[in-house]
Amino acid sequence: MKYKVIIDPQAKHDLKEIFVYIAINDSIQSANKLIDALLEETFYKLEKFPERGHIPFELRPTGIKNYLEIHYKPYRIIYEIEHDSIYIHSVIDGRRNIQEILSNRLLR
Repeated sequence: MKYKVIIDPQAKHDLKEIFVYIAINDSIQSANKLIDALLEETFYKLEKFPERGHIPFELRPTGIKNYLEIHYKPYRIIYEIEHDSIYIHSVIDGRRNIQEILSNRLLR
């Protein structure tokens, strides 16, 4: 079965911020390469292997088990599987305060 990957507005915003940061601090070519790699190496591989992720460490104590994550170092991609769709919710730099970010985004 092939799942449909849907990138929600927050994750699109995350990708845009990552792109701008890399473009300013490195180059537009590097930013394009990173975004392409994130999409190809992680997002679209989820179409075939959605269960490959794991529950984010920060969410385990809350009992919330419907969010999973995969990594593309240093980024953590938070997603959710619903029926035949995968919703990408966040693309977060793992060096940031993940607990706070997830609390603000997912536990509202």
